[in-house]
Amino acid sequence: MTQASSIKLDSGTRFPDIEFPLLDGTKLSLPGAWSGRWGSLLFYRGHW
Repeated sequence: MTQASSIKLDSGTRFPDIEFPLLDGTKLSLPGAWSGRWGSLLFYRGHW
């Protein structure tokens, strides 16, 4: 199993740029999609 590095974000730290593919073929770019707003992101590691 490959291990990914993790980065702890402290209060006030800028969220790293990341893109997520969506089901409709578009992409969600963060933190740009949150521009000027608060956001919360939850990663759930599912096993299907």
